[in-house]
Amino acid sequence: MGLCLSGDIRGGKQAVGGAQGRPTEYHNNAGSGGGHNDAVDFFFRSRGLHALFAQIESDPMAVVFAKKREGTLEEIGRTEVIMNSLNPAWIVKISIAYQFEIVQPLVFRVYDVDTKYHNVSTKIVTKQNRTSTLNLHDKRNGVSRNLGTLSVHAEETVASRSAVEISFRCSRLANVDLFSKSDPFLRISRIVEIGDSIPICKTEVINDNLNPIWRPITLSMQQYGSKENPLIIECFDFNTSGNHVLLGKIQKSVADLQKLHLEHSGANFVLPSSHRNHEKVLKSQLFVDKCIEKEQYTFLDYISSGFELNFMVAVDFTASNGNPQNPNSLHYIDPSGRLNSYQQAIMEVGEVIQFYDSDKRFPAWGFGGKTFNGTVSHCFNLNGIPNGSEVEGVDGIMAAYSSALHNVALAGPTLFGPVINMAAQIAGQSLSHHGKSKYSVLLIITDGVLTDLQETKDALVRASDLPLSILIVGVGGADFTQMEILDGDNGRRLESSTGRLATRDIVQFVPMREVHGGRISAVHALLEELPGQFLTYVRPRDIKPCNLQVV
Repeated sequence: MGLCLSGDIRGGKQAVGGAQGRPTEYHNNAGSGGGHNDAVDFFFRSRGLHALFAQIESDPMAVVFAKKREGTLEEIGRTEVIMNSLNPAWIVKISIAYQFEIVQPLVFRVYDVDTKYHNVSTKIVTKQNRTSTLNLHDKRNGVSRNLGTLSVHAEETVASRSAVEISFRCSRLANVDLFSKSDPFLRISRIVEIGDSIPICKTEVINDNLNPIWRPITLSMQQYGSKENPLIIECFDFNTSGNHVLLGKIQKSVADLQKLHLEHSGANFVLPSSHRNHEKVLKSQLFVDKCIEKEQYTFLDYISSGFELNFMVAVDFTASNGNPQNPNSLHYIDPSGRLNSYQQAIMEVGEVIQFYDSDKRFPAWGFGGKTFNGTVSHCFNLNGIPNGSEVEGVDGIMAAYSSALHNVALAGPTLFGPVINMAAQIAGQSLSHHGKSKYSVLLIITDGVLTDLQETKDALVRASDLPLSILIVGVGGADFTQMEILDGDNGRRLESSTGRLATRDIVQFVPMREVHGGRISAVHALLEELPGQFLTYVRPRDIKPCNLQVV
């Protein structure tokens, strides 16, 4: 047993985990308001502040920081202190909100009286066991000394997997349409602490029906919070103008919905009354035909079991971009190194997705340009190689793009169909190979208005059955109304020329001018829906992380 000269070893003895929870004086602002602690004392002294006391053995504590884009560190959390140990196993878990759409650099620092630290860049969530071992170094005096290792394990909380599947139906809804019956849908919102409500889910629209039965919906615990958390369920009559008419609302928790299901009873909708603080009870009712708790696999479950994202890029080479030699051109390569919008989109999106592709070989195409043989092509290999579209890494895409600007003449028109069909062909091939676990992501960067809107819709409807998502970045000042139509965020699924509806939404669009205006982050806006789109492909097909074959 080592000698400790501190008069207070409460931090090292305090219970951690279990029902006691985390020791408050070490979690966020360690030492503020709590008792003294040896590792916290070193934390202050390493910054030139007066030492509170001294010690003679290692009392290690790990602190986790998030590294911001500007290089600053923000503390996320810290472990408890393990007294007198050179092989600590901490109990406190640090909760971090995983965001697929951005790279989340983490800095791990282990504090000890005699030990400094050095952080190492690594990735954790893409590893199959979600564990990384980092080497700790002391780099004082310009000499690096190995001071052991730090093993970091990442796991999702139970709330990430817990879900409830619910089937709703209604009876005797009011008819508010003049020449037909109402077209109802449900919107479910969670009430948050400040009293506001946040929409978390909505059903499909049932046309011309006052007694609708909707397809089952699945709500994760992350969405509804807890079984007792109040939810607002609103029934609307759909209008294409977006001014949907409220037919009634109900406030129920998941526990209440489970009770309705078990008792086979309905709950009456209400509407605000003209009388203050009163509500009118309606004859229309909400029924719960099914309410089943289940565990569902998450995006991270698939990624850590071997699923990969296959990144693909298609670049617009139409003449509307302007002469690449002109500084006003969207394709202008700035000698100072400042990225144009095409380069920025490739770099920022590729920086995230490359971590989810083991071989980092990315197909890259151009469209709308007059290629090396003098003909206009709407899907040509960006690297100029006839029989191979793949390039090495994000740097390879950037190099191929820069080279193509010197070898391809800008032409037109703007057609998406050929590159979408090519991406769909590659995505479809992953289904025919045993053990394949690739989900393809096509990034299209364009400045123009589509000439083949209906052909593009047809291609997207066909591709909606494949493991494929399409990200579209609009550059320049063109009218991108068509892109908004392709996105499908308005709740309407795309329809092909034959009347077939897309099985799911696979498109996400963002105009780069909003990014440059500081309103949104390009990566965040483009990638925020991707995990959800991925799950809409694998879940209905019963594709499991441990069994990657389609059932």
